[in-house]
Amino acid sequence: MIHSMTGFARRESSEPWGALSCEIRSVNHRYLEAVWKLPEDLRPVEPEFRRLAAETLKRGKVECGFRVNYDDDASRGVRLDESALDGLLHALESVRGHMHQAAAVNPLDVLRWPGVVAAETRDTGPVQAAAVALLAATLEDLVRARRVEGERLAAMLLERCDGIENLVRRVRARLPEVRTRLRERLQERLADLEVTLDEDRLEQEIALLVQKMDVDEEVDRLESHVAEVRRLVAKSGPVGRRLDFLMQELNREANTLASKSQDQETTRAAVELKVLIEQMREQIQNIE
Repeated sequence: MIHSMTGFARRESSEPWGALSCEIRSVNHRYLEAVWKLPEDLRPVEPEFRRLAAETLKRGKVECGFRVNYDDDASRGVRLDESALDGLLHALESVRGHMHQAAAVNPLDVLRWPGVVAAETRDTGPVQAAAVALLAATLEDLVRARRVEGERLAAMLLERCDGIENLVRRVRARLPEVRTRLRERLQERLADLEVTLDEDRLEQEIALLVQKMDVDEEVDRLESHVAEVRRLVAKSGPVGRRLDFLMQELNREANTLASKSQDQETTRAAVELKVLIEQMREQIQNIE
């Protein structure tokens, strides 16, 4: 079944170190284009994210964002740089030696001095592993969402295929009458001109004119293209480009049908065909 390129998916996970969320949006695009909005801790695994997306999706512009919330930000331990602290205290003693009645140093001011206190380094390995797993699950959700949208598009395309086939049947059913009327009009025109032609020559001229205006081939190709559309809609895998090409072919046949038409009903059917084909073409732009 066909997949749409339009979809949305969001997942969250709770971890020992906090919470993680992933949100993905996708829209139609000629190729696969992924845009990543990542916190700094997840930047190192962006290549892995891109690999997963390329394995799962074939086309579409995809925007993926992660949000990381750590539970222990307020309680994370601090580490004193003993060397930096000793150097600062030594400097303070030197300064105090040159000053009279130097005020006592506030310990908090010492802790605020750059380099004396450093936050403990966080192990981002578990965060990155959890993000990779969450992305894989969210991509699966996105694929399901795109499949559901694809089913809706497939139903619409098949409905339009029914409409095209009904119009083609109407055109084909009128062909004998159109040929007969074309023959009669030619004979009436010759009679008005009071021109006498050899019967065999007349039949040849009529046959040539009917052949020139005949739309049998266009009708056959319309039916063939619609059958191919139905086959592709039922097929799995990316078929959007092939369907788009078929829309061009269908439109070409509808235009030729309209240009050859010598009958008002056939002309009207050709216009209705073009409307249905354009409706299909617009929706096919969203198919992977």
